[in-house]
Formats: sequence, C-alpha cells, structure tokens
Amino acid sequence: MADNKSPKAERWEALEELGKQVGAKEKRKIKARRETQRTVWFGLGMFGLVGWSVAMPTVVGAVLGIWIDSRWPSRISWTLTLLFVGIILGCLNAWFWVKRQGGHE
Repeated sequence: MADNKSPKAERWEALEELGKQVGAKEKRKIKARRETQRTVWFGLGMFGLVGWSVAMPTVVGAVLGIWIDSRWPSRISWTLTLLFVGIILGCLNAWFWVKRQGGHE
C-alpha cells in the first residue's frame, strides 16, 4: 500500500533526520576536542608516517626511472622525472594523512 503522509509529516521527518545528523556530528566534535592531549608517541608516529609516505614514492620513482633509463635510453631522464613525480605524490600523500589525523576532514 502507498504511504499517504501529509507534506507536514514528511517535513517533520526530514527535520528529525537532519537533527540526528547534526547531533552525531556535534558528538564527534566534542569527542575530538576532549582528545586534544596528544602524547609524544602520537607525534613520533605522525612524524614517521609523514616520512615514510614521502620517502617510499620517491624511492620507487627513482628506482623505476633508473630501470627505464637502463632499458630504453632516451633524451629524457626518466630517473629525474619519476623522482620528482614520486616527491609530489609523496607530499600529497603526507598532506592527506596529516589532514586526516588533524581532524579537519
């Protein structure tokens, strides 16, 4: 059977749903504010995460570039090109993780 709700009832349900969503977001914000005391271990972990997230794509790009240059020599230095691409990707990756851990989603 079709649900015959009045427009007023539908608006009321929509407002209730919006209220639930706002309440859930507020609870998350309050919890995040309570957890502002970060330990030294958290800082070291974040430092390591940022370091690895930049270092790994950089190293992989350089190694891949060396391999391409040794197989197919050309005027373009694939080592330098892929090294820079790896650095850029690593920095974007680090930015993503720092932003996510910072609670600014």
